[in-house]
Parts: sequence; structure tokens; C-alpha cells
Amino acid sequence: MTDSSVPPGGHRSGRGPRRKPDDRRRGSGPPRGRQGPGRPPSGDPAREAALDTLRAVREDAAYANLVLPALLRERRITGRDAALATDLTYGTCRAQGLLDAILAACCDRPLDELDGPVLDALRLGAQQLLRTRIPPHAAVSAVVELVRSRAGSRPTGFVNAVLRRVAERDEAAWVERLAPPDDLGRLALAHAHPRWIAEVFARALGSDDELGAALAADDARPAVHLAARPGEISAEELAAITGGDESPYSPYGVLLTEGGDPGELAPVREGLAVVQDEGSQLVALVASRAPVEGSDTRWLDLCAGPGGKAVMLGALAAIEGATLDAVDRAPHRARLVEQATEGLPVRVHTGDARELTLPEEAYDRVLVDAPCTGLGALRRRPEARWRRQPEDVAELTELQRSLLRAALERTRPGGVVTYATCSPHPEETTAVVTAVAAETGAELLDTPALLPEVPDTAVPGDGPGVQLWPHRHGTDAMYAAVLRRV
Repeated sequence: MTDSSVPPGGHRSGRGPRRKPDDRRRGSGPPRGRQGPGRPPSGDPAREAALDTLRAVREDAAYANLVLPALLRERRITGRDAALATDLTYGTCRAQGLLDAILAACCDRPLDELDGPVLDALRLGAQQLLRTRIPPHAAVSAVVELVRSRAGSRPTGFVNAVLRRVAERDEAAWVERLAPPDDLGRLALAHAHPRWIAEVFARALGSDDELGAALAADDARPAVHLAARPGEISAEELAAITGGDESPYSPYGVLLTEGGDPGELAPVREGLAVVQDEGSQLVALVASRAPVEGSDTRWLDLCAGPGGKAVMLGALAAIEGATLDAVDRAPHRARLVEQATEGLPVRVHTGDARELTLPEEAYDRVLVDAPCTGLGALRRRPEARWRRQPEDVAELTELQRSLLRAALERTRPGGVVTYATCSPHPEETTAVVTAVAAETGAELLDTPALLPEVPDTAVPGDGPGVQLWPHRHGTDAMYAAVLRRV
């Protein structure tokens, strides 16, 4: 199978195109220093911020959802400009493989021979031409002027010519021309996914019947969900304060219906709510609802950073008279957990969850939100689909199995472990759970029965656990399964 995590055009996302030190190719432009906040404004702050974020993603393997908000705050970009910068940045990152395929068909040289900033600008321009309602002449003119302001006049003719070729067809026509002949390959290109990820989704769904809908939902801009802190505020009250809608499944969830920075909302600033996808809320509910035999006062979150699920579990523990130990091996993530759970019966520990000495010898209830490929949250980390590679999975599944075994060892007989990943990959979900259950003799519980309010969560082939999907549930593609230690 071809590794389609390498976008058409020949270089991996997150690494700059190869360039010889003294090369002076047409379209590369004169050497320029990095563009910082101190440079003169161009009059186009939205595209400036988008282009600077794309550069950071390409050169530094940065995450767009971390770089862009910081740039917007630093440059005091708000309102319509901030919304435009967000749409252009995330849209360009999300569609990179599709855009590169189209740009490669419009360029007279391989994309990896282009200067990095020129390639960033071409991607930004192609995104506007093919995937926004910005008039073509305005999109081309804006990008050409942006290139001129940064690199001088030399590369502008090249950028103008390439973008005009892109504008000769709409997105559907380009897909028709460039897509592979098979249905899966066509769907992968049309919805801007590497082929191998489309194959994983088809396996996880059990057939190709829903693949188009799953990829389309994964290619769309995600909604923002809030989680009301149990015992502090209800979802109804939170929705009234924020102007959002109560979520369809989580009793604590609120779906925001307007844009803006959710971190600036008063309930979030005051610690009454957190920004958290409804799928993550449902995983926390599974972990709290799983039936325990005997006492139920000692809870453990084995991979707690950055703290979203720990907040939910800590608040529920407070209601139930329990305490929660939360572990993360990274000190900065452990500090985030401490900040998020302030005022709750939560003790935070830093270290490897498989080796760390904890206050309790055995726990009644444990959550393992295991590190994973993150294929279930590609909507929120748009560049990730072009960075992940099939060979990443084997190393992660080895870690996942060891964490699940460690969780069972820290659980008393009759206690329960909830295993969760933000990935639908069968190797990270059912394969891990069934293997560890067979090794340890743990009992697999009926996890779908713990979420009776959520339809269509069953794993194909009667596999253990529940699988959420953006196209079915409007959530990230979260997976969860419950095991009882016997």
C-alpha cells in the first residue's frame, strides 16, 4: 500500500521543501527573513496571520490550533478578520493533500522545488479559489500582493499564473480529473484525506457504505462544545448564559452556536465550564457509570493531561464522595491538570503511570485515556492527517497495551477499567482491548448499555466497546470499552 501521508508533490507536511543554498529558481524570490509582529502592516491582517501560521506548520512542525490563536491575540486581530484568518488557516491545513495535487497539475515544476513561502502562498490561494466563496479575482489579487509585500516582485508572476490555472476549474472538476479510478481513492481525494486513513475508516465502519459521509464530516469545521462542571452549573443554565444549545447526548454538554473565543466566556473563565468535545464527555460518563462490585471511593485517571476528563471525573467524584488520583508523565501537562481541577478532590501526580507509586494500592475505578494517533480528532488538528503515517500505529499500540495492563494491575478485583482512545483505528481499539482481556482474564462489559441515550455506537462484528463518529453523533471519533478485573 502506498504511504499516502506524503501529499502529492513529494514532501511531507511539517518539513520544508528541499532547496539548494544558492538556487535561484524562478518563483523562489530573494531571500527574506522571518516575518514577525514588528513588520509594517500590509492592510490584510487575516491573510498575513494565516500565511505566518502556515509557515510555522511547515517549517517548525507547529500545530495550527496553537499558533494561530496566539498570533491573533498578539496582533489584536478580532471580528471578521479573525474569523477569516481562522477559516483560511484551518481550511488550508485540512485540505493540503488535495490542494497539493491540484497545484502539482498547475505547476511547471515539482512542488518540492518551490521556495517554502511561495508554496504556502499557493496553498492559501488555492484554498480560497476552491473552497471559499471569495471571488476568484479577489483571491488571486490578495495572494499576489501578499507575496509581493514579503518577497518582492520576482515571484508574483509565477504565483499569479499558477493560481489562474487553478481557477480554471472548480473543486469538483479537479477531483474528477485527478482522482484515482477506485471509489475509495476518489473519496479520499475529494474529502482531503490520505488514502491510508480512508482505508482505516472503512475498516472501522465495517463497510464502505458510510465512508463518504464519515470523510465529509471529518473534512468539515467542527462545532465547539462546552462541558458544564457537575455540581456547579447545569447544561440548561450554561446554555442560557452562553446562548448555546444543550447537547443531544451528554447531560453536561452545550453546543456553541456563535463564533468567538470560547475561553473568553464568563463560565469558562470562572471554572464553571470547560471547552470539551461531547465525545470526550461521553467517555468520562462511561468511566463514571461502569458498574463496580463493592466499594467505589478510589478513582484513578491514568493519563490525565491536559485535564478535561479529570475535571469531569473529579466533579463527579466530589458528588459521589470519592477521590481521584490523576497522573501524567509530562510536568507541564500535570500542571494543567492541577489548574483545571482546583477545588476538586483530585490529587495530581507526575510520572510514568506504569511505574509511579500512588497513594492507593488498588483502585475501584480507573480511566486509561491512552495516547493514540488522534485520527478521531482530525477535524480539530487539521494538519495532523498529513503528518501521521501508517507505521506510527505499531509503536502506539504497544504503549496502549502496556498502559491497559498497568491499569488492570492497579485495579482491585471487582473494580473496572475504562479504556479510551481518540481514534477509530481497529488496531488501537478492539485489537488492544481483546488482546489484553485474553492475557489477563479481565471481563469485557457491555459498554453500549452504559450510553443508552446514544444510538448507533456498536462496533462492527460485535467487537467490544462503543465507537462514536462525527457523521453519526457530531462528536470526535472517540472509542471506549470497559473491562472488569476478576
